[in-house]
Amino acid sequence: MARSFYRPDPSNTVEDYDHRNSYDHLASGVHYEMIHSRDSAGDHYFERQSTVGFRGEKANVLDNAIDFVMGSGNHARTYLHRTARGTLQQLPVSWYAENGGEWAMSPGYDRPDHQGFQRSVTYDCMFCHNAYPEIPAGAGPRSEPVFLRVPEGIDCRRCHGDGEKHMALARGGARVGEIRGAILNPSRLSPERQLEVCAQCHLETTSSPLPGSIVRYERGPFSYRPGEPLDAFILHFDHAPGSGHDDKFEISSSVYRLRKSACFRMSEGALTCTTCHDPHNALRGEEAARHYTSVCRGCHASALDRLITGGAHTKSEDCTGCHMPKRRTEDVVHVVMTDHWIQRVKPSGDLVAPRAEVPVDAHPYRGEVVRYGLSSAAPRPEDELYLAVAQVSQQSNLDAGIVRITAAIAKFHPDNPEYDLQLADALSNARRFAEAAPVYQDALKLDPKSAAAFERLALCLSQMGNVSGAESALDQALKLAPNATRWVLLGEVRVQQGKLREALDAFQSAVQLDPRMPDAFATAGAIAFELGDSAQGETDLRRALLLHPNHPAAHNNLGNLLAETNRFEEAKFHFETALRIRPNYAGARYDFALALVRVNRLREARAQLESILASGESSPAGAALREEARKLIEQLRKLP
Repeated sequence: MARSFYRPDPSNTVEDYDHRNSYDHLASGVHYEMIHSRDSAGDHYFERQSTVGFRGEKANVLDNAIDFVMGSGNHARTYLHRTARGTLQQLPVSWYAENGGEWAMSPGYDRPDHQGFQRSVTYDCMFCHNAYPEIPAGAGPRSEPVFLRVPEGIDCRRCHGDGEKHMALARGGARVGEIRGAILNPSRLSPERQLEVCAQCHLETTSSPLPGSIVRYERGPFSYRPGEPLDAFILHFDHAPGSGHDDKFEISSSVYRLRKSACFRMSEGALTCTTCHDPHNALRGEEAARHYTSVCRGCHASALDRLITGGAHTKSEDCTGCHMPKRRTEDVVHVVMTDHWIQRVKPSGDLVAPRAEVPVDAHPYRGEVVRYGLSSAAPRPEDELYLAVAQVSQQSNLDAGIVRITAAIAKFHPDNPEYDLQLADALSNARRFAEAAPVYQDALKLDPKSAAAFERLALCLSQMGNVSGAESALDQALKLAPNATRWVLLGEVRVQQGKLREALDAFQSAVQLDPRMPDAFATAGAIAFELGDSAQGETDLRRALLLHPNHPAAHNNLGNLLAETNRFEEAKFHFETALRIRPNYAGARYDFALALVRVNRLREARAQLESILASGESSPAGAALREEARKLIEQLRKLP
């Protein structure tokens, strides 16, 4: 655990930065190099990206400093960059211990439209990989995850609680009993509380959108302390039984899988994590196998010996090899680890066979979300609110969930605006914007200074066509808590109003706050070109692609600019790149068709337009674009 999070240094490096230090991601067309350099200031580590440009040249070369390493390296290591604003961004390539050590894409990145260097590390993620970082006062579930100070590794407090009094007594020569009494020893806790000390990080019901857990809204992101009931801090949720997810095996599921075991259930609390694992001494290899077998024999020796004597069981001394076999995890496909569900019969099939990563949005769960009961204590009455929120927060059970959360709010009248925000977001996701808007207003009555509520209200009003109201709401959000994302949203609303120069000002404000924001550059470049400044437009669009080479909108916007400045072949390269990244990008197909018409390549233009008609896009914008495509096809048919 002490090696869970640290700054890179030659003393802790196991990766090969000198020879096998590159990785080509074919799906996105991005090439990565892992670089270690040394100068008078010390050692430096970088993840460098590059792509192949229009003429085959190396393009979009950008180095991102590796400021922190996350993961001990027993299975994997991933890399984080700390921005000037104090946010942490995960880098696209990780190192995996499999096959003697190899580079591959970080979880969730093996897709053409991955996030590049733009994925923010959340408080939830850092909770299990770090000690207690310093974060801004009042940070909550909708706060941007900013880290003012980041310690290295998980320290003693995560299992033993705050130790200031303990250390002061020890230094002052107090009696041994008094010193010991001033620190939490998990072994003195009930079996339930002991397990929860481990479960705070090693219990994840699922990493796919569900949600798997919700931190109670009145609790800070890092406020859990060992010894208190875990569900006083966080509530866990799961797929409904029988929905096809009963045997999911994911990377942080050790406690989840252990609690499925008959051994665990029948031990009545005697079997906990520390029955097998000493948190201060991690065993490896044959020593570990012998130890785990001795633990199993502690309960099963007599029965096992009878079975061996009768020829009904092998003489193997490796219990875990059959009853807790290693399996390839579903969510981190380059990792093989021990399955903690102790089963009588080893599951059939090749449990470690290579598998392709399945995008989390490819087959989203749609069904009932159920409470995962970690504690034997009865749920609090208000937990009905959280169970209702769990239905809608990631759209798992949206329609039924809207009914449930509406009823729960009416029943409990919570004074925390987050419940109203969750209901309003659910209504917006169901495209019931007229119903959502007053619920956002209800949230603002509870907290008139909620920048998040103003932002969400603005998005809702924009969808309703009330762009002036959306602009006003975003102005309020920016006065309360300015950030780059809100400036981008304001710019988009101003574009809807045709206020292009004011929109450009908003995008420029965004990049002043966050100069690493490709979305802002991508739209600012298109606006600058439309306003007649093609040079600035091209500069901004190429900057967007430097920051995020597989940004489909930036490729499309640059394609438009190049086509209208008589550089068709390069424009074609960018249109085709946008469509390779996002094949269902109807806007890019339409713009590409217009560019093909300009150079009289009418058959190719018609093929792009017919692809739009075949897409079946059902959104209002998609329907409007299909109608434009039909009209243009009719015009092309009339041409000689």
